[in-house]
Amino acid sequence: MKACVLHEVGKLVYEDVAMPVCGADEVLVKIINCGVCGSDIGRVFKTGTYHFPTIIGHEFAGLVVADESGEWLNKRVAVFPLLPCFDCDMCATEHYAQCRNYDYYGSRRDGGFAEYIAVKRWNLLELPQNVSFAEGAMCEPTSVALRAIKSLNPSSNDELLVTGAGPIGLIVGFWAKSRGVKNVYYIDLDEGKIDLAKSFGFHKYEGQRVTCCIEGTGASSAIATAINAVDPFGKIILMGNPGREVTLSAKDYQNVLRKELTLVGTWNSMYGKESDWKDSLIAMSEGKLPLKKLITHTPSLAQAFDTLKMMANRTEFYCKVVIDNEK
Repeated sequence: MKACVLHEVGKLVYEDVAMPVCGADEVLVKIINCGVCGSDIGRVFKTGTYHFPTIIGHEFAGLVVADESGEWLNKRVAVFPLLPCFDCDMCATEHYAQCRNYDYYGSRRDGGFAEYIAVKRWNLLELPQNVSFAEGAMCEPTSVALRAIKSLNPSSNDELLVTGAGPIGLIVGFWAKSRGVKNVYYIDLDEGKIDLAKSFGFHKYEGQRVTCCIEGTGASSAIATAINAVDPFGKIILMGNPGREVTLSAKDYQNVLRKELTLVGTWNSMYGKESDWKDSLIAMSEGKLPLKKLITHTPSLAQAFDTLKMMANRTEFYCKVVIDNEK
């Protein structure tokens, strides 16, 4: 089969690789769509994966084409990319995102930038009939956004600031609107992203009063903005994963104290008895989330590396990039 294999930092090669072999607890999925995450850009051009070579990509959906049990055969599926150890204290309470010894498709083991993948049955979710493969491939960022919204638990009286108008940030806005939040404000360095946010009925933040914030960048300046923007006794959800050291001035730190703000971290998504993934698929099926409108680029697998270079260098405006294996 064909796959995009990361051999070293900066060297992602579209090449022939062996077909995956399924274990007793696995099925073979023909990947139809795979989303490109900002973390994929970092892995390809800066940090690498946990070992080389690795097929990257953790946001994918497809069709089950082989399953010895027959249970999942010919079903359309999204895939939860985290593989828990099931032995630690976090797994015992189904907090799999906090697993102390996890594996992960697309960074610690081969992922979705490929034509096929062997996937654990435990990680499969069936797509509702009216949910496309492209939407299914966006279930991971949608669920990450939902985890942040659940942590915030906003009401219709809240005025929400979101720092970062990338795909996850915008999906946060979709979730907020579905929960009755009337006004959602955005900050982003890219005015094109602000314009896109406005097209969904959101607003540019220009000093308006806000009662809460979801911080989606991990940048020191954005965290400081959130601290200074939110009303006293407000709540800030820290969702953005930092790409560099985070610092806070004494004045901003004092503002946290003086305002008696609540700062809460959120990580990944819930998958178990409480499942952000199932809730996301239900919302997609009910038409509550206009995810397709976020997709600006649909490259083929062969075009993936060039597209990643475009994203890294920002030579074109983009929002959500979804690889289309049917091209």
